[in-house]
Amino acid sequence: MNPTRVVVLISGGGSNLAALLTAAEDPGYGVEIVAVGADRTSAAGLALAVERGIPTFVERVSDYAERADWDRALTAAVAQHRPDLVISAGFLKLVADAFLEAFPGRYLNTHNALLPAFPGMHAPADALAHGVKVAGATLFVVDAGVDTGPIIAQTVVPVLDDDDVDALTERIKVAERAQLVDVVGRMAREGWRVEGRRVRLGR
Repeated sequence: MNPTRVVVLISGGGSNLAALLTAAEDPGYGVEIVAVGADRTSAAGLALAVERGIPTFVERVSDYAERADWDRALTAAVAQHRPDLVISAGFLKLVADAFLEAFPGRYLNTHNALLPAFPGMHAPADALAHGVKVAGATLFVVDAGVDTGPIIAQTVVPVLDDDDVDALTERIKVAERAQLVDVVGRMAREGWRVEGRRVRLGR
């Protein structure tokens, strides 16, 4: 069976990317990372791809007169690598409908909360402020909303009595990264399908 072709999108240092790259070095993992893209030239994770001879590209919003032009350019840049999956690994830009239509059911994101609770940019802080006893991370298929797509997998992280935002965020990151690597590998090896709000692994 041919490996699942994956394009990873990043905006920063790329710790999730690094974990995926390491996993993909094992042929049994079932994934070939065929390109890494970013929305800024300063994204440190680009160097991780270059070191491994993986193609990279950068599409900056500021290089385009209209946001729609950037959306089209990003879609084209990803599409030329013919991915089976596109993974947002800390990619801090929302994509437009045209992007989602080009990769239906194939654009994944990971969020540092147990969705649908605490969407948005400040999830661990919001969870602490709400007094929850467990937090966690969600891997989901991106749709046109903000952190609203069909859920693929979730992992739970206990909230400790002495947690602050930084401590909780770091523990979530560890669990989030492990889940991302595990589930992407399973999707690659077993297949997946999106049925309404449900994502089912297996062919």
